[in-house]
Amino acid sequence: QVTLVESGGGLVQTGESLRLSCAASGATLGDYAVGWFRQAPGKEREQVSCIGSGEGSAYYARSVRGRFTLFRDNAKNMVYLQMNSLKPEDSAVYYCAAEPEAQTCNYGMDYWGVGARVTVSS
Repeated sequence: QVTLVESGGGLVQTGESLRLSCAASGATLGDYAVGWFRQAPGKEREQVSCIGSGEGSAYYARSVRGRFTLFRDNAKNMVYLQMNSLKPEDSAVYYCAAEPEAQTCNYGMDYWGVGARVTVSS
């Protein structure tokens, strides 16, 4: 059974940084497409970033491009989302999701974490 757990959320001020972590059990994340999604109160879930299984570059939503970086640490079986220059509109619950042997991410990915809350104060 695959379990994903996010960590690293919290309350920060505008312009500060956070790093979210996605830890997996029961799966080798390097063999999975991994995506970060977020959902703010009253809004639909939004795909923030995605990386396909194996090697490759990450996709970023326009709203976070240049500020967020997704990267893997295969030795630790972790995926991270480094978030810099945070803005109040980045406040949301952030979810990691994974699907084996995929090259893209979607809202129906096989495995999801329970989310980590990020709050950015103005």
